[in-house]
Amino acid sequence: MADFIKWVMEHFGYAGVTLLTFGETIFPPLPSEVIIPLAGLQAQQGAMNFPGVVAAGTLGSMVGNFVWYALARRFGEDRFRRLVERHGRWLTADWTEIERAQRYFTRHGAAFVFAGRILPAIRTFVSVPAGLLRMRLWPYLAWSTLGTSIWTGALAYSGWALGSRYPEIERIIGPLTLITVGPLLCWYLWRLIASFSK
Repeated sequence: MADFIKWVMEHFGYAGVTLLTFGETIFPPLPSEVIIPLAGLQAQQGAMNFPGVVAAGTLGSMVGNFVWYALARRFGEDRFRRLVERHGRWLTADWTEIERAQRYFTRHGAAFVFAGRILPAIRTFVSVPAGLLRMRLWPYLAWSTLGTSIWTGALAYSGWALGSRYPEIERIIGPLTLITVGPLLCWYLWRLIASFSK
């Protein structure tokens, strides 16, 4: 994987970084934790410059984020409500809870989107509730871009600072991802069991 990512960057430069981060946002198993530090390493070695890496990575991620947002918004609240009413048990939610989330999102959506962009594992999925709950486009884009650029800049700097020791980043990000995802998975399973025991 790392060799392929490096090949794309060497042959396509900033466009390659943009393409890879777009792919990572659309298809999350492509790891930004490898893509962006490798781009930072390329910047350290003089093949690219640091601001260009951050800009290219942020651009690719934001195009992918917008695709998810637009798809969720197009899916729409009415179809989402039918989905919740039919399969709410598996979603561990009923429509009353969705309406409560919508009110919360109306008040605090900007903070949710910003924070979500700098958390491993859930970064991609922040766009879906923003689209479904019809967050206004320009605040969504502004806060998403800010959070994404911070995440991209931090990863690029880690690759630039660590140089050829960039694999150490994965050993840091891996446990951080588990810490983020683990409680969310436990919460979902608890809600699922509770809904079936009613």
